[in-house]
Amino acid sequence: MTKRAVVLLSGGLDSATALYWAGRRGYQTSALSVDYGQRHRRELESARRLARAAGADLTTITLSLPWLPGSTSLVGGRKPLPDIPLGRIGRNGVPSTYVPGRNTVFLSLALSFADARDAQAIVIGANTLDSSGYPDCRPAYLRAFEKTARLGSRAGARRRPLRILAPLLRLNKRGIVKLAMRLGVPLEKTWSCYRGGNEPCRRCDSCKLRAKGFDEAAHKDPLVD
Repeated sequence: MTKRAVVLLSGGLDSATALYWAGRRGYQTSALSVDYGQRHRRELESARRLARAAGADLTTITLSLPWLPGSTSLVGGRKPLPDIPLGRIGRNGVPSTYVPGRNTVFLSLALSFADARDAQAIVIGANTLDSSGYPDCRPAYLRAFEKTARLGSRAGARRRPLRILAPLLRLNKRGIVKLAMRLGVPLEKTWSCYRGGNEPCRRCDSCKLRAKGFDEAAHKDPLVD
């Protein structure tokens, strides 16, 4: 039987690595990308390029969530993006870059997609080490959503419950970069900067964590001169 997985693909380093990991594990992958008005819209183009390179079909969904501007610094531009010293990232509570309910919305969309496609798994690039400290990336949350998927899906009713796979969950950024290199991820096609634009800002949480990973892996980031 063909193994199918829906992969949440933002276009960043983590989700790209998760996509290639799923392919290496023998899954036929369908990538799902979400345009929710984020500042870093450059990542949507990266998702398209990555899906094409991996031979995965890509579905992009556009959502209008009018309550997000003002509640997160990633949507609407009302709040400035934080510039936090690397050593303090993830240690000062939930940061302003947290998008309320984002992974719950994304996983729900992926659940619908996977259930319709008779897929066996949903793959997400969530990470708890070297991260900004988002509450919807924690292992307990993902276990709880897997239970929700089992109870609220056709696959679960047929006793073929969907699995929520988070292969990067307990890796640090160094480990993610090294895994990406082993899997042959085209790192030059990924995009991590929260500001978007043509070049990484090197000041946002995501840029700093990415730089940490490449530095510790002793590998040059192809996006940085």
